[in-house]
Amino acid sequence: MSTTKIVFGIYADDDDLLNGVHAFNEKGIAINEVYTPFPVHGLDKALGLRKTRISDAAFMYAVYGLCIGVTVTWYTMNHDWAQNIGGKPSFDWGHNMPAFVVPMFELMVFCAAHMMSLTFLIRNKMYPGCPPQNPDPRTTDDKFMMEFVTDNVDAVKQILIDTGVEEITVKDA
Repeated sequence: MSTTKIVFGIYADDDDLLNGVHAFNEKGIAINEVYTPFPVHGLDKALGLRKTRISDAAFMYAVYGLCIGVTVTWYTMNHDWAQNIGGKPSFDWGHNMPAFVVPMFELMVFCAAHMMSLTFLIRNKMYPGCPPQNPDPRTTDDKFMMEFVTDNVDAVKQILIDTGVEEITVKDA
């Protein structure tokens, strides 16, 4: 029979939550997950999370959008339907490129924003039809929760109480 339990500690204030995270870090007890209704400044550093690479993905998506913009403007104005507009020849995309800066920029922003949204939803398993992963719906409104998977339930409960927790729940793993 396994003695591993899941312990949930619910806080009412983000400062109490951060104090709790620091207390658990000092004791060397691993925190499995933290649920908050809004981003808490300094929580990522307190938990020891690595810097996200999502900005690298945003850059790649923007480059993809820019490539689409360049291809579409070249194809429509030079290859498919070349026209002499106002005496300006369209045999060269490079000379006409300043006229296309705005649509290329808009496609770059469009692709980066939409693909970042999709990346966020897929990476965090929040896509449509995915089962919810939040163990307590109050953490989407006004409560903060820490989750532990531990064999030493009494030590975790004591630190939670010492750091001002409102509610403690223990479940089998």
